[in-house]
Amino acid sequence: MSESHTSIFLTGATGYIGGSVLARLLAHPSAETFNITVVSRQAEKAKKLESFGVNAVVGSMDDYALVEELASKAHVVIDCADADNLPAVEAILRGLRKRHATVGDLSTLIHTSGTGVLTDTAKGLYASDVICDDLNADQIEAIPDTALHRDVDLAVVNADKQGYLKSYIIIPSTIYGIAKNPLVEAGRKQAAVVGKGVSFWPDVSIDDVSELYIVLFDSIVSNPDKTGHGREGYYFGENGEHRWYDISRAVGEALVELGISKDPEPTSFTDEELIKYFGSVDAGNYAGSNSRCRANRGRSIGWNPKHTTKDMLASIKPEVEAILKQQGGK
Repeated sequence: MSESHTSIFLTGATGYIGGSVLARLLAHPSAETFNITVVSRQAEKAKKLESFGVNAVVGSMDDYALVEELASKAHVVIDCADADNLPAVEAILRGLRKRHATVGDLSTLIHTSGTGVLTDTAKGLYASDVICDDLNADQIEAIPDTALHRDVDLAVVNADKQGYLKSYIIIPSTIYGIAKNPLVEAGRKQAAVVGKGVSFWPDVSIDDVSELYIVLFDSIVSNPDKTGHGREGYYFGENGEHRWYDISRAVGEALVELGISKDPEPTSFTDEELIKYFGSVDAGNYAGSNSRCRANRGRSIGWNPKHTTKDMLASIKPEVEAILKQQGGK
């Protein structure tokens, strides 16, 4: 990144992850050298973003011609919009391929995936002993092509193989800070869990995972040869793991303390409830899958997450309170 000014196209800037990443870019020591472009569906939000010195374009990630054009003008693309929007990512890739062909620039693409790519079909009935290490490229390459998010991840890595960009994929886990819980949002007055809730998922705070983007960005700038990309460019975002039961129990305790429920112990969802609260049995069973990983690659380049699973569980009660308040409840 030898340009005097670094052109950055950030997607998802008004979202949960993207907004946090944008805030950190604006506070970065080199922020004055960044030319940041974002897309917003709403003109009002675009105007607000521009007040921070950001070039905000009114549009949508589904406007593929626009996305391609904006990507073609960027030395760095940080994609935080949608882990499963393959057409949008393909538009980004076309733009970066065009940039490489016309300018000769080897752009950087930091794409956001998710640890849903590691899920199994445990249905909350068992804990898997399979833990994916992001320093083990062979283990990651063995992830089935049919896994969640995998089609997009493979398209990104394939572009790196073709040599017209360097790809880096950040894979956040359960992000907490302003998390939403479908249980509480749906209005169920008793905590529940899929199966026995013994399956494991990793977790990470929004502050820690947004910092991972900046640590990775800085490492790419200062030490590109030692910052893995392509098949060695997967970076998990995790700092601990929890059982699904742990979350449901914390929700149950919050509901009891708030006078909504009398029993903090989660009951098992019936198939009818899975359909009611999640839309289908299969979608509900996702909340009983295993997804286990270790974020060793990010730590190897200096990422030092501060918040732990204990913090995640402690964050549940205020989140439950906030959701109930939005619903006009207690």
